[in-house]
Amino acid sequence: MLWSHQLAHVLSGEPVAASPGHELGGTIAVMDGFTRCEIKTSGARIVTVYGGNGPPVLLMHGNPFTHLSWHKFAPRLAQDFTVVATDLRGYGDSEKPPGGDDHSGYSFRAMAQDQVEVMAALGFPRFMAAGHDRGARVLHRMCLDHPDTVERAAILDIIPQHHLLNHMTRDWGRFSWHWLFMIQPHDLPERLMGADPDYFISKKLAKTPQGLSFFGKEALAEYMRCFRNPATIHAMCEDYRATFGVDLDMDTKDFEAGRKIGCPVLLLWGASGGVGRNHKAAEIWSRYAADIRGAKALPCGHYLSEEAPEETYRELRDFFAARG
Repeated sequence: MLWSHQLAHVLSGEPVAASPGHELGGTIAVMDGFTRCEIKTSGARIVTVYGGNGPPVLLMHGNPFTHLSWHKFAPRLAQDFTVVATDLRGYGDSEKPPGGDDHSGYSFRAMAQDQVEVMAALGFPRFMAAGHDRGARVLHRMCLDHPDTVERAAILDIIPQHHLLNHMTRDWGRFSWHWLFMIQPHDLPERLMGADPDYFISKKLAKTPQGLSFFGKEALAEYMRCFRNPATIHAMCEDYRATFGVDLDMDTKDFEAGRKIGCPVLLLWGASGGVGRNHKAAEIWSRYAADIRGAKALPCGHYLSEEAPEETYRELRDFFAARG
């Protein structure tokens, strides 16, 4: 197939590539059939895994995860697509460059640029993409900054931050308390989160009566390993600080100019999560995306790929397989 030939040609002879299932950089291999490599972009070194055959699909995780957040169905998706999953800059084992005085090193624009360059390095100047949580915010910015690059965009369980930050409510603040905590000046949140990182991440992820039960054990162990790194905690805080500053400034300009995502969009959210309980997602997103092809609540909370992997897989597969 064309895509396999492209990938083999681009990566031939590259020393950064590891064989499928190989452990590299301490990462536990749980995504069968995927190869891990590290790709240097203009801004950061990005951990990347890829596998499968067919049209290219990029998967971008949320906070506080890594590429392993897709492990429950990425191998199945790779039966029909060339699937690429990454650790966003600052997350997992990807590089953690300085954020800068304005934190723009962790803006969604910078993160989107990384991902576009990763896909280009793999031979994919155009591709489809799915993002969850922070990864969905990267995808939103990517669609605006690189409209000729993203063919289809699946946005999982977020409301645009431009809307959220201009319509804060008591319920949102109670449920999403970590947003306002993590933007506090360095190094208050970093010290408190880093004092007992396992406790913090466990409490943050266990917001429902299910606790941590739906997370894959190996994947959860990886999330916790990465979160124990003080540089990762700092990068995550920089990500949130950028959201309240440079990201919001960009979003405001785009919104006032009437700019919307132009490619076909699929919206998915958890019926019992914060988006499902507190927002009219499709109505809000209609102000930010011009071509919404589907909008659906899945039977889960915020962590779609971990809580409802079968339903999430089916929705993504059908959306990416559609044409026109």
